Amino acid sequence: MSRFRFPAALRIAALLIASLLLGGPALADAPNPPRPETPNVVIVFTDDQGYADVGVYGAEGFTTPHLDRLAAEGIRFTDFYAAQAVCTASRAALLTGCYPNRIGMLGALGPRSNIGLSDGETTLAEMLRGAGYATAIYGKWHLGFQDRFLPTRHGFDEFYGIPYSNDMWPLHPERPDAFPDLPLFENQQVVNPAVTPEDQERFTTEFTERAVDFIRRHADQPFFVYLAHPMPHVPLYVSDRFRGASEQGLYGDVIMEIDWSVGEILRTLAELELEERTLVVFTSDNGPWLSYGNHAGSAGPLREGKGTSWDGGHRVPFLARWPGQIPAGAVCREPAMTIDLLPTIAGLADADLPAHPIDGRDIWPLLAGDPEARSPQEAYFFYWSRELQAVRAGPWKLHFPHSYRYLVEDGADGQPGRYAQRKTPLALFDLHNDLGQQVDLSGTYPEVVQRLKTLAEQARQELGDSRTGDSGTGVRPPGRMD
Repeated sequence: MSRFRFPAALRIAALLIASLLLGGPALADAPNPPRPETPNVVIVFTDDQGYADVGVYGAEGFTTPHLDRLAAEGIRFTDFYAAQAVCTASRAALLTGCYPNRIGMLGALGPRSNIGLSDGETTLAEMLRGAGYATAIYGKWHLGFQDRFLPTRHGFDEFYGIPYSNDMWPLHPERPDAFPDLPLFENQQVVNPAVTPEDQERFTTEFTERAVDFIRRHADQPFFVYLAHPMPHVPLYVSDRFRGASEQGLYGDVIMEIDWSVGEILRTLAELELEERTLVVFTSDNGPWLSYGNHAGSAGPLREGKGTSWDGGHRVPFLARWPGQIPAGAVCREPAMTIDLLPTIAGLADADLPAHPIDGRDIWPLLAGDPEARSPQEAYFFYWSRELQAVRAGPWKLHFPHSYRYLVEDGADGQPGRYAQRKTPLALFDLHNDLGQQVDLSGTYPEVVQRLKTLAEQARQELGDSRTGDSGTGVRPPGRMD
């Protein structure tokens, strides 16, 4: 489904310019691989795991053999993005196929928020349940905690987990007096009103065991499992089995337990002879929360981290495996984003897309490893809250003038460091040759700058921009409690 309804002449012109400036064929020439049999779907979604926090992405001080196996037996994307570099917004995009600005789900909802995912939105779970899938979420939700906003009201048959981030409780490392007790839910019921540190130490294992049990119970029908680990969001907790397992310290221990979790999913699928019928996806909700020092992940060569529109905030590891359908050891260097997963899975599952506009597009040709495939998106747009701060098309990323936070003093052992605000001018980067976004080429390629500005203006008209005053003609409100 099209993201924006551009005039036909503008679309054609953009495709021709893309072919000339971006070095690839026009989108109309992209091949369309045949559709395979309807798959089961497992999405493992971690919290604040950085781009370089997986072995095949350059992790140091810990190992991730099961995640590396996903890459060896499937595909690794080098340029995959979360839709916004913060919890609620990112998760909303994954589950709806929409930019969070389209559906009013921004920032990180707190325990006293009166909004949540609107009843009018269609989630990935609702879409798949309509196609005959059993659906479940284990872990972190963060799209509203009141009854009408819970996962079981939005297409999930089962929910076991927490309603928002694991730091939103009295043991918050920065604001211990700001939050009430953290509840644990089973479907619509609170089964533990006050989660303890000892409870959190069991989270990764317990959520994994729940996911494995669900797969076993639904092995004879299509299923969708959304395993949304609260880790490695601070405060960090790990089970006794993995405490001290890594050279890196507690953060490495936590990632190694997440890697074990992925291994348990793969082992279960093999035992049930479901490997060739199951698409497994692994990614993160945003980049690392750098202020926590040795309790934070790594963005590797990327600039900045969580909470910014630089690539360190948005670009995340992405691995996918489906034996027989996704070629082993494939690497995709085309840009893609979490918004693209819903329409891609809809095509694979023969499910009906939402009736309302969405922003994602089908990236199956990329997942299928077609070497001639190109991103089906003209551009990707990077917001912080309601401000459009950057746009990417092909290798180019244009940052508009904006303020962003940067770290001036490292934190350590779970205590935060100190941020300051910095302003960036208009700047253009060639991400194929400048991964760290250090060399501004806006003066060298004014035609590229102008093209990306034009695309950004169209996005502002559709999705809004607080900096320019555009309200967005395609914006839908979130759900709201009276």
